[in-house]
Amino acid sequence: MIDLDPDTILTRYNVKLEREMTPEDMAAELYPDDEVLRPIIEAVFEGNEDEVVETIQDALEAEKDPLSLIDDALMVGMDIVSKLYDDGDLYLPDVIISAHAMKEGIEYCKERGSGQHEFKGKVVSYVAEGDMHDIGKKIVTVLLMANGYDVIDLGRDVPVSEVISAVKREDPIMITGTALMTTTMYSFMEVNDRLLENGIMIPFVCGGGAVKQDFVSRFELGVYCEDAADVSKIAWDILNGATIEDLRGKYHRH
Repeated sequence: MIDLDPDTILTRYNVKLEREMTPEDMAAELYPDDEVLRPIIEAVFEGNEDEVVETIQDALEAEKDPLSLIDDALMVGMDIVSKLYDDGDLYLPDVIISAHAMKEGIEYCKERGSGQHEFKGKVVSYVAEGDMHDIGKKIVTVLLMANGYDVIDLGRDVPVSEVISAVKREDPIMITGTALMTTTMYSFMEVNDRLLENGIMIPFVCGGGAVKQDFVSRFELGVYCEDAADVSKIAWDILNGATIEDLRGKYHRH
């Protein structure tokens, strides 16, 4: 056994115990310094719908343009939420809560602004005819909204004719369809055929519990999406010129 004399020990070890950062701490580092916009951004991050409206009211009193607040504050808040979600520091329920708060703020700003807010792009989203299971569609819708897309949510159990009418009316960059049951997913093929008959060649992104890549690859416009988190990435790729074949090459498993 070695006898150590404390007086002869010349090296001292300082152990610094650092507090683990919470998502709130991480978000705070990303907030801007602007005293008018920051409270709105914080309210979106916290998912507080009432606080979002109240802070927007304060910003309007400070002579901020209502529509500019969508991009400068509401979307900034959701960008922070999306970043922390992508990094694994937030969970899907956090994103959903914040997205609802953002949507409340967007509607409030649109009611009080003149002109139209410019979204990144428009997406038609729905659940296959005969299918009442819409949790997948809700997740897709929230993630698209969180990333700045205008989502035309047709709901669940949507007839093929209604999907085609919405696409003609809204002129989206893509469609998303979800299905939980094998008995309902076959309506995707009919949607695909009706789109082609009308000369509409936009990506038809399909997913859900019953849907498999082999099935989606069988129809011309189909792009399979296994992970809902990829849907906003697919939309962004489309905006940047990706073709259906490009999307299949990137998001399909080979």
